[in-house]
Formats: sequence, C-alpha cells, structure tokens
Amino acid sequence: MHQKARIALDAMGGDHGPSVVVPGAAIALERHPDTEFLLFGNEAELTPLVKAHPRLAAASRIVHTEVAIGMNDKPSQALRKGRWKSSMWLAIDAVKKGDADVAVSAGNTGALMAMSRFHLRTLPGVKNPAIAALWPTLRGESIVLDVGASIGADAQHLTDLAVMGGAMARVLFDLERPTVGLLNIGVEEVKGLEQIREAGRMLRDLDLQELDYVGFVEGDDIGKGKVDVVVTEGFTGNIALKTAEGTAKQMATHLRSAMSRTWMARIGYLFARQAFATMREKMDPRRVNGGVLLGLTGVVIKSHGGTDAEGFAYAIDMGYDMARYDLLQKINQMLRRPVPDGSDTERLTEAVS
Repeated sequence: MHQKARIALDAMGGDHGPSVVVPGAAIALERHPDTEFLLFGNEAELTPLVKAHPRLAAASRIVHTEVAIGMNDKPSQALRKGRWKSSMWLAIDAVKKGDADVAVSAGNTGALMAMSRFHLRTLPGVKNPAIAALWPTLRGESIVLDVGASIGADAQHLTDLAVMGGAMARVLFDLERPTVGLLNIGVEEVKGLEQIREAGRMLRDLDLQELDYVGFVEGDDIGKGKVDVVVTEGFTGNIALKTAEGTAKQMATHLRSAMSRTWMARIGYLFARQAFATMREKMDPRRVNGGVLLGLTGVVIKSHGGTDAEGFAYAIDMGYDMARYDLLQKINQMLRRPVPDGSDTERLTEAVS
C-alpha cells in the first residue's frame, strides 16, 4: 500500500449526501492525518463544503459527476443508469484502477453490492460477497456477517463467510486464531437447518489453523461476545442488526426519561454522569457504523444511509484499517483456492445489460 491511505468517497450517497460525507471526512482526517480523499459528486455542491475545512481541502480532490444513485433505485436500474458515470460507480472504479485503496459509500445497499460485484468481481473461489459489521459486546467487539448482502446461504457459502470473517478479525483485533461460531437456534449439533449443520461439519473437517471454530452460538451469545466472529446468512443477520440498534435506542430513551422524572433522579444522575457517559459511548450505534463488503477483489465499505458526520467518519476509520492492514491478502491466504471460470460474472453481466 502507498505511504498515504487513499480513500474514495461516494459524496452523493446516503440520505444526506455531501452535508454528512464532507464533515465526516474532515473528522476522519483528524484521526488519520496520513489520508488522502477522492470525492466523487457534484462539484458545485462539494466545493464550498470542502473549503470550509482547510485541512480536508488540502488533502482531497473533487471529481465532478452529476449522476447519483437514489436510495430506492433497484440494483439493475442503478447499474443501467449509473455505470461509468455515477458517484457510486466512480468511487468503486477508483479502487479498481488502483487510484484508491478503499471506497466508502452511504448509498443504496443493493446498488452498492451490485456495482461492486459487477466491477470488482469476487475473489477466487467466493461465489457471493457479504457485508460484515462490528458488534459491541460485553467483551469488546465482535464481527457479524452477513448482515444483508444476500438472502439464504448454502453450507459452502457459510464456510466462506467463516473464513473471510476470521481474516477480518485477525486484521481488526490483531488475533492469531480468532474464535468463530455459526448462529443457530441452539448449540446442540442436531438443531437448526441442514445447511448450518453441514457448514459446521465442513469447518470442523477443515480444521483451519487461522481460526478456531467453536460450534453453534445463539442470538444472546452475540452481545455476550462469546466468539470473535458470528456467521449467519444475510436475512437473519440484517434482522439481528436492526433489532439490536432499535433496542439500544429504546434503552437510551428509557434511561433519559427515568433520569429526568424526579429531582432525586436528576441529583443521582449528577453523581453517576461519568458512568452514564461511558455506557452511552459503548452503546452509540455510530461507533460501529460501517460494514465491509467481503469477498471482492477490492475493499468497499457500506455506511448506514441515515448516519451523521461522526458515524460516517467511523465508516471511513474502518476502511482505513482494512486498507492499512492488508485485509485482502489475509483473506486470499486463508481461502487458498483456484481461480473460478468466471461464469458467475458472465451471468451477472447478462442480467444487467
């Protein structure tokens, strides 16, 4: 990797576009001064926002495009109207061409996955990419994947997810042999869908030195931090993620209401406010904003569409770490598979042309 981390931003993506992306980049630059940004979007909108942050202006370049992918566009529509010219495509293209080490977008998830897969293609031996997210736990943080890239998974895909999640854990958590578990309705080997049980058998038979497969885990084990990597298919993973985010917001609302209900409660809050601040920081969903699109030949980060500037900065932070510590190299080392015949990419090309 180059001396500076080069990050391409889809500046028009998300619910708020440049008004969040630009200040988010400025916050991330404060944390990582060795970063350069390529911002893809409407130059007239971006220029005054970037100039308001002199350090960011000095460390970034704007690439103009008037085409932006809508949050409600279907993946096939996004590919047809945005190929070669949208802010999302150009950010991915910068990674493809080697002009950037990572792309970050808060845009349409389906469109981002389709464009990334179409343009970057998948790693050798990987059929379907996945979105891997960080999850706050009682032990620190775990990785959960897939949280929404695709619905359903066979045993081989779940095994691929375990390998890729293990590689990501080695990068982020600096672990020689991260623990991995398959999300299931029980820990007993006879429970769950056949594809989950088969994936468990495959992982035990592989006996990979780079990860420690510990068996099945249940939903309440995620928050406990029982394993470093929790593996599931995208439908279940996305529901689990949204449920956890909603629960965290619900608890925060109840806590604020309780602390302001009586004078005694307010006085008690004054004595315990540091503890509450620590808890609020650990539960802040912005801290875990950003999912890595694993299984591609380049690094792409998906930020929540409705996040604020601080949340988008955390997504950039994740991209910075993935690029700095050679995530792709570690995944390739762990997969150790021959190059496929490319038929999947050909079918995808036919579907969107």
